[in-house]
Amino acid sequence: MDFRALGMGLLFALIWSSAFTSARIIVADAPPLAISAIRFAISGVLGVLIARSLGQSWHLNRDQWRTILVFGLCQNGLYLGLNFMAMTTVEASVASIIASTMPLMVAFAGWAVLRERLSPMASLGLALGFTGVAVIMSSRIGAGVDMFGMGLCFVAAAALTIATLAMRGASSGGNLMMVVGLQMFVGAAVLFVASLVLETWEFNWNPRMLSALTYTILAPGLLATWVWFALVNRIGAVRAATFHFLNPFFGVAIAAILLGETLGWLDIVGVAIITIGILAVQLSKQTHTPK
Repeated sequence: MDFRALGMGLLFALIWSSAFTSARIIVADAPPLAISAIRFAISGVLGVLIARSLGQSWHLNRDQWRTILVFGLCQNGLYLGLNFMAMTTVEASVASIIASTMPLMVAFAGWAVLRERLSPMASLGLALGFTGVAVIMSSRIGAGVDMFGMGLCFVAAAALTIATLAMRGASSGGNLMMVVGLQMFVGAAVLFVASLVLETWEFNWNPRMLSALTYTILAPGLLATWVWFALVNRIGAVRAATFHFLNPFFGVAIAAILLGETLGWLDIVGVAIITIGILAVQLSKQTHTPK
């Protein structure tokens, strides 16, 4: 892996992990589904305008259109929409820890659904990862975490797993920023309809919320998504997914620094176990899967 890919991976992990903290700030003053729909609509417009300024076209191939629909629905509509809903009742650190288990879910789905064979290292990684989740969840349940909100986080992580499995073909054929922009509109449409049915539109526009929303649109929304697609195109999905092992630490650290969220010793132990498990799963894939 070259230094440019390493820098891209670190940047992606840092920005992606920060999204949970900014989301926690936003949903304190806005209905989660409505503000998510607004966010994706703005991100989509910006993404398409940037793509057109770069000379990119919306005449995409079949794989890219499929990815736009699946990725837009699963990542933006379900994963991010459900996480925004969850963070009205659960802390950003909890949401980031659950979301970081996505590589474990991908490996488990490959074994359970696609009948892929797991190496001993991958099996150990899965066992460690899910053990870490159990440690953290037992601690949080004992502390009275909102079970419905936590359940939404797990459903969201499962949706992100499906989105990740749909990545193949997204970065081939060029027009990468156009793909990033158009998939935002899918999420915006889905969440707008859901918000009309489920929410009352009451917003408390203030500088803190607007700053968090602007950051979320530009950084996790556009920049991180573009970096992820570009990283997959550069080093392959398997190697790129290795950087997810940084998300538990980054997510917890950013929430602690900016929101003052506290962690117990069981949380710290659980995060460490999950991180080791994710790394083991991803390293096992690298030894058995070509770029």
